Amino acid sequence: MKKNVLVFGSISGLIITALMVISTMLCYKSSNFEGSMLIGYASMLIAFSFIFVGIKNYRDKYNNGVITFGKAFKVGLFIALISSTFYVVTWLIEYYAFMPDFMEKYSEHVLNQAKTSGASAAELAKQTAEMEGYKEMYKNPIFVILLTYSEVFPLGIVISLIAAAILRKKEKPGVLA
Repeated sequence: MKKNVLVFGSISGLIITALMVISTMLCYKSSNFEGSMLIGYASMLIAFSFIFVGIKNYRDKYNNGVITFGKAFKVGLFIALISSTFYVVTWLIEYYAFMPDFMEKYSEHVLNQAKTSGASAAELAKQTAEMEGYKEMYKNPIFVILLTYSEVFPLGIVISLIAAAILRKKEKPGVLA
């Protein structure tokens, strides 16, 4: 199982990180966060499609065509964890090495969006306080890691559950003669 999980988790991780780097570069240069978020979540779905492939490969090649829901979920979860870790590590490198003012730009974008959508003074104050809280959290690398995992890993869990439900396959009982 280890080899299968490492291979498919790494493929998924490379895809998700490559697409994330492209999307964050586009976002950072143009400040179009909505389009970038859409690309980001689409890239997660593409990358996490390898959870299906990895579970099916494990079931068919290493487990004689049989897999329980629990085992399939475990394989999918580990693939998602590896892929998510690629994502988190890449974001840490991008953020700290190349985009240290990302939260400033993102906060400015969120507040501008609130103003253009006609938010009241009270709503703007609340949004400003919320963004200040995120900026404060982003000063601590542990929070950056936790927030980044929370962006990607839950989707991996959901896809692992769906894939495990679809790909589970019970052993056929032997025919008595």
